[in-house]
Amino acid sequence: QVHLEESGGGSVQSGGSLRLSCVSSGYSYSGYCLAWFRQVPQNAREHEREGVAAIEPDGTTTYADSVKGRFTISQDNAKNTLYLQMNSLKPEDTAIYYCAVLADCWSGMVTIAVAYWGQGTQVTVSS
Repeated sequence: QVHLEESGGGSVQSGGSLRLSCVSSGYSYSGYCLAWFRQVPQNAREHEREGVAAIEPDGTTTYADSVKGRFTISQDNAKNTLYLQMNSLKPEDTAIYYCAVLADCWSGMVTIAVAYWGQGTQVTVSS
């Protein structure tokens, strides 16, 4: 059974940094496209989650315009761990962050392409 568990969320002030991790058990990340999504609390439905960053098996990365230059997605296949380094955080980055395994690499960072979700970790950025 696939289980993805995020960690590293928390509360920081504007301009601060956080590093999210997502460890997979029962599932190897190798060869799959992976992504981070976020959900603003008032948009409570899964299909409304916003794609933040994605990484392909060859290391190619994609970012939402709102986080380009501030967030970095990476993975360590040996540890079955996906990371999201978040720098220069802004209050508008406040959300629940979810890691995801994508069913394919050509649909992009869209919720309908997600095969597996993590349980989410809260990130709160205060001004």
